[in-house]
Amino acid sequence: MTADDHHQPHGSGELCEVGLRLYARALRDGPLPGASAPAAPCLTENGLLYSVEEDMSLLRPVAPTVALQRLLRTSADRIAEERRRGQDLADVFEPLIRLGAERPVAEDAPALRIISGKTRANEVIAQTMIEGHQELLTIQPYDGVVATLPHVFEEAMARDQAFVDGGGWIRALYQHSVRHTPYVRARYERLTGDVEARTLDEITERLIVVDRAVAFIPASTDRSLALEVRHPALVSYFVTTFERLWRLATPLYPEKVHQPVLDGITARGRAIAALLVEGHTDADIAERLGMNVRTARVHIARLAAALGSGSRAQLGYLIAESGILKQEQSEGLA
Repeated sequence: MTADDHHQPHGSGELCEVGLRLYARALRDGPLPGASAPAAPCLTENGLLYSVEEDMSLLRPVAPTVALQRLLRTSADRIAEERRRGQDLADVFEPLIRLGAERPVAEDAPALRIISGKTRANEVIAQTMIEGHQELLTIQPYDGVVATLPHVFEEAMARDQAFVDGGGWIRALYQHSVRHTPYVRARYERLTGDVEARTLDEITERLIVVDRAVAFIPASTDRSLALEVRHPALVSYFVTTFERLWRLATPLYPEKVHQPVLDGITARGRAIAALLVEGHTDADIAERLGMNVRTARVHIARLAAALGSGSRAQLGYLIAESGILKQEQSEGLA
């Protein structure tokens, strides 16, 4: 066995595989030739082998109990040293941390920041709303999962009510499809204060804007990442988009406006008709209008029955011939 066998690197107070084998051999067979030392220098460095005075060419093993105590003491000393170093670092950074805490968050906040995890994103949004006190603009696409999680609903209710109680004004945009859902009804039955809500056939992805200074949007398709935006130009763009959608939307709360029925076709039916004419699939229609695919197919079937259609191809033709989409456009211009 040569020094070349001792190829595994290790720190002080540690033993390599070669060293352990040599140490075991010395315990079993007695003193080793001094020439064995270069094969595992960790044995002599850690005091597990020592020279015999009568014969300096031999190396005797230290008793295992003594060797263990030495290695444990070495390990304890190393841990104590790391703790001392950690405390020294804490002492150095403590005044710097105090200095950073004294500065306003807005001065240090980056223009764009990725927030990982839905829980963390909700915490950041809640903290931003605590710091805000004027206005909350929010676009909330239908999310069937959130609607079935009571704790998420209650956390959002508490957060929003606290914002309103602090003098804030909340405006929310939803899709028409949620106008009669239990969780939306429950929300506006319980919220008190300066709160308004409106709906549209289609809306953008999720958006939250606090005091026209900070915005939050999804940064991944599964919404596991959020993007915090503090860049004034981008926030202004989001606010402008919201205001334009708001003017086109139908009031839901505090004063509900019922959507008109034209020739027996509801507003939702007309929205579906428009998307069918454009060639969208049932899944696309469901996603854009905030409903599940089964519900979308039910509405498509009702539309087909109202127009007397017997097939998907015929339905597109009858929609175009009926003029229901032109009627809706005329009402929008009136």
